[in-house]
Amino acid sequence: MVFGASPFWTNPIRYLRWAAHERPNVFYSLIIGAIGPVALLVVPPIRRSMGYTRSVPPPMSYPLPEGPRKQLSGYED
Repeated sequence: MVFGASPFWTNPIRYLRWAAHERPNVFYSLIIGAIGPVALLVVPPIRRSMGYTRSVPPPMSYPLPEGPRKQLSGYED
């Protein structure tokens, strides 16, 4: 059984034009999928130029108090 090449790979512009009219869900999913990798390269420099700085990460543990613990008095279990 011989399969022909996918219409997308043989003529992508023509396929995108057809998909925009006949199957808009396919067309927009391809557009959004193509924007993702481009955004990874474009967005960080734009954010840095606008003065964005990364926030301080939250602490991963509760800080322990320094020195000995106080001895409790009354109502001890």
